[in-house]
Amino acid sequence: MIDRLIVEDTPPPFPDKQIDIPSEPSEPVPFDWQVIPSILQQLNEPNPQWWDRLKDIIAPTLIIGGGNNSHVPQNKLYEVAELIPDCKLVTIEGAGHHVHETNVPAYLKAVKSFLQLR
Repeated sequence: MIDRLIVEDTPPPFPDKQIDIPSEPSEPVPFDWQVIPSILQQLNEPNPQWWDRLKDIIAPTLIIGGGNNSHVPQNKLYEVAELIPDCKLVTIEGAGHHVHETNVPAYLKAVKSFLQLR
């Protein structure tokens, strides 16, 4: 069982917009490249029940958005947060997609508050 769920600036699928799947880079990247095409494929062809099943999430949930500097449409994070029964959306404006790296103090404040840690 999941006691609490934290989601950081993750794009939900929005079938009205297809995302091009890029070719594998010729230079090494500092992350597992194979996950990128997999994620984009899931965003392009999501489970048809994806949006409808958000209401079934029973764990208290925190969604952290990176604001206007993120490539993730922040309005979509808001839509997701509205559909999860016990969900709080925190936007860390200007942080961009890598919120936990770009604004560590604000990120930790949001997470600690949500987890009720000091």
